[in-house]
Amino acid sequence: MKPEDKDKKEMADQARHDGAFYEIQKPEVFFDSTTGKLLSEQKVTSRKELQHLAGVFADETKRLQLDQSRIVYEVESYFPVADGKKGGLFWGVTKIHPGKVGDEYFMTRGHFHANADTAEFYWGITGEGVLIRMDKDGNSSAEQVRPHSLHYIAGCVAHRVVNTGNEPLVFGACWLSDAGHDYETIAQKGFSVRLLEKEGKPIIVKSE
Repeated sequence: MKPEDKDKKEMADQARHDGAFYEIQKPEVFFDSTTGKLLSEQKVTSRKELQHLAGVFADETKRLQLDQSRIVYEVESYFPVADGKKGGLFWGVTKIHPGKVGDEYFMTRGHFHANADTAEFYWGITGEGVLIRMDKDGNSSAEQVRPHSLHYIAGCVAHRVVNTGNEPLVFGACWLSDAGHDYETIAQKGFSVRLLEKEGKPIIVKSE
């Protein structure tokens, strides 16, 4: 018996239970924890270029002066259940490229959850950046994101991530499948703070 056939037989023997046979299936989704790359035919990808981010950065004139096809961030997602299904989980990885619009670092649009009281986890994979949180009253906080850092985002809290480094910032996320995304509130009111580079360092300033 060939070694590979022997391995298959041993796996089959281990899978027998109470006279029934259960096949041990191969995983369909893989995740490279060192790079954040999602390896699956089932993944859904999206990206935001500067042309898609009107009104996100403080200086709209400087945004328009840049190459509008330049990628600001990309997202790879895995949706094992239907959007809106109660009790399910979604999973994704975001890569924010390094760059600035004027003095303001590249960042995600940011959002509340449509189902406002649902929470979320973020975790840092590569690069360095900052997670900005803001509650419904406009109270904000900022927390460094770096490899192996873990961040809990409570319900009713808006969140966005900013890349403050010179390399891509990659972070993972896990959220409820019925959480939804409320981008409109942020588009209309924005965040109460922004992250700018001053003298080579990131500083937090109040939004004007």
